[in-house]
Amino acid sequence: MEARYYSFSQFLREKFGEKVYKLSLDGGFTCPNRDGKIGYGGCIFCSAGGSGDFCPSASLPLSMQINEAKSRISSKYTGNKFIAYFQAFTNTYGPIDKMKKLFWEVILRDDIVALDIATRPDCLPKEVILLLAELNKVKPVFLELGFQTMHEETAIWMRRGYPTSTFSDAVHILHEHSISIITHLILGLPMESKEMAIQTVDYINSLPVDGVKFTMLHVLKNTDLGRLYEKETFPLLSREEYIDWLICCVEHLRKDIVIHRITGDGKRDDLLAPTWTLQKRFVLNSITKEMKARDSFQGKEYHYGI
Repeated sequence: MEARYYSFSQFLREKFGEKVYKLSLDGGFTCPNRDGKIGYGGCIFCSAGGSGDFCPSASLPLSMQINEAKSRISSKYTGNKFIAYFQAFTNTYGPIDKMKKLFWEVILRDDIVALDIATRPDCLPKEVILLLAELNKVKPVFLELGFQTMHEETAIWMRRGYPTSTFSDAVHILHEHSISIITHLILGLPMESKEMAIQTVDYINSLPVDGVKFTMLHVLKNTDLGRLYEKETFPLLSREEYIDWLICCVEHLRKDIVIHRITGDGKRDDLLAPTWTLQKRFVLNSITKEMKARDSFQGKEYHYGI
């Protein structure tokens, strides 16, 4: 079924001439929201793996991590172009010499066509931004910023650890250095309505953001959010509600912003709720089908960006 939006996968195929897969890596970083600089325990929904639950072990050298990550997708992909995705924890938080060693080692590999780095907007000192800008001259660098919401009350509840202004300041500085900025948004956060989610999208529209990752709120075992949920369950979006919220957000999204992800899935053994997210292919097809059915998506132009 034809997608009704311009996906990151399509963008990569156009740019590199074939399908490109991400290889999730763990650089062995931590997070200021875990080591006590800002707080302990991380964001309320964050797993013990720092959102890098599908990464190889950080104890392995990067070359071995890359080989292991390739082997995981070998049954469905035979290409030779990959994105090195430093996914776990905050990958610009730590010694600059460590970042230089890891990032340069990976980006100079012939099989790596781009670098994708997950981090926080409050962990981007000048020396780090200059390093990213230098790397970006060699191969594309995508910087993923965990943001989730523009609403300060929700951000405090989730223990994000920084105000919304910190995010906007970081985006402007990164844009000045021509670094592609991808932001993560969570739909279905407690206390937030669909209208509030759309307000966050409108806020993103006002900034020089290049890409967006949408996901729903996951409740995982062994997280503070999971412990709250096990103590007393609280409402989560149904599949139908999530699809409705998502489509409304996409309708409001600025057309030059590439959509990197429209759903998400936690590890099956760790997921408490919502369990419908485990049917990822069905969810994706349902989103596309509903987009096609809505008048607002009939003849709608693709998103273009990055």
